[in-house]
Amino acid sequence: MSNQRPPLAGLRIIESSILGPAAITTAFADLGADIIKVETPSGDYIREMTWPIIEGVSLMHYHLNRGKKSLTLDLKKPEAQQIYKDLVKDADVVIEASKPGALAKYGLGYEELKKVNPKLVFITVSGYGMTGPYRDMPSHGIAYDTWSGAVMPAYDEEGFCYIPEHVGIGINAAPLFGGLAVLAAVIRARESGEGCFMELAQSDAAAAFDWYRSESYMAYARPEDVVTGNKADGWKRRPVATAGMKEGVRYQLYESADGHVLFMASEQAFWKNFCEGVGRMDLFEKWPGSKYADHARGNRELQAVLRDIFKTRTTKEWLDFSVKINTPIAPVNTPRNIVDDPQFQDRFKIMHHEAHGADMLGFPVKFVGEELPEPAKAPTVGQHSDEVLKKTLGYDDAKIAEVRQKGVLG
Repeated sequence: MSNQRPPLAGLRIIESSILGPAAITTAFADLGADIIKVETPSGDYIREMTWPIIEGVSLMHYHLNRGKKSLTLDLKKPEAQQIYKDLVKDADVVIEASKPGALAKYGLGYEELKKVNPKLVFITVSGYGMTGPYRDMPSHGIAYDTWSGAVMPAYDEEGFCYIPEHVGIGINAAPLFGGLAVLAAVIRARESGEGCFMELAQSDAAAAFDWYRSESYMAYARPEDVVTGNKADGWKRRPVATAGMKEGVRYQLYESADGHVLFMASEQAFWKNFCEGVGRMDLFEKWPGSKYADHARGNRELQAVLRDIFKTRTTKEWLDFSVKINTPIAPVNTPRNIVDDPQFQDRFKIMHHEAHGADMLGFPVKFVGEELPEPAKAPTVGQHSDEVLKKTLGYDDAKIAEVRQKGVLG
């Protein structure tokens, strides 16, 4: 462990969240921020949502709320509202990760809290945001993927429509955009003395994350003599983004002797290196292609030859070949087997279930010469109530006993 303080040590965040939007502060916890998750007395029911459930607690809770402290407050009580304001006095950020206005109904909205702390950065994170015709619709994480067009309906053998397996976009994109905005706002607030109010919709984040496809369709809405395909395709338009890869040949998936690889020799130099490496310069001479971005689209004759060539070696042999010959070939993993990949094992430090409740991936950015401390296990409901009141707010034992007796903590 390095002697350096964690990068976000000294940043205090008061978080009022339920379910997936709590992801906005997971990376902050990994980076050492002090995050106090204020929960209702019954707690955030994320602990019981989705699967897997590990010894009665969801993986989602273990992952999203790791490193956070849990304080329970019954915000219907004036004493609890005062405790919340006391927390905000020395905090940098308040996260309202539920329905917009959830805190305002207890007199804890931005306008009230900035009177307590003018430098406060307040962000509300919700499904569809504070405006628009969908703002009041209840929703879950997949809604933002379907809304943004990231997930297309699938049909089973009986003709029933179903949600296909996919990477969740909204739940993962919102923390990236929201976290960046929060840090930017904190830097400005510390310089100017003025905080701000921000709002983020997970649906917006999903759409922004998938910008390439939506912007491509907008581009194709313009005249064809203005917006074209690329030079290697004779300037003809091809389907948007990865949909245009289906007919690719020099940039395509191929079976290896024991799995699959992704071949990516769309540059002429890489294609030539490949042909030399497999002893098939006749392929390059027959189909040299363009200098850049040439996928030999639709060349079934070449695709059949490459299909047979790639089956002659194992995936590892092709990866070794890739480095030796200097042509891009990548492994094709699944979420199940990626943990066995040597590159994954080198790059990721697994936080093990013995200490963290679940086996989890750590923060992916490396601070060279430093080692980030592992975040604490995700809290049980109210686990840190006494600690927060005593160490953060300076309450003595008598005052803590008093608020407990009044039911302020639930």
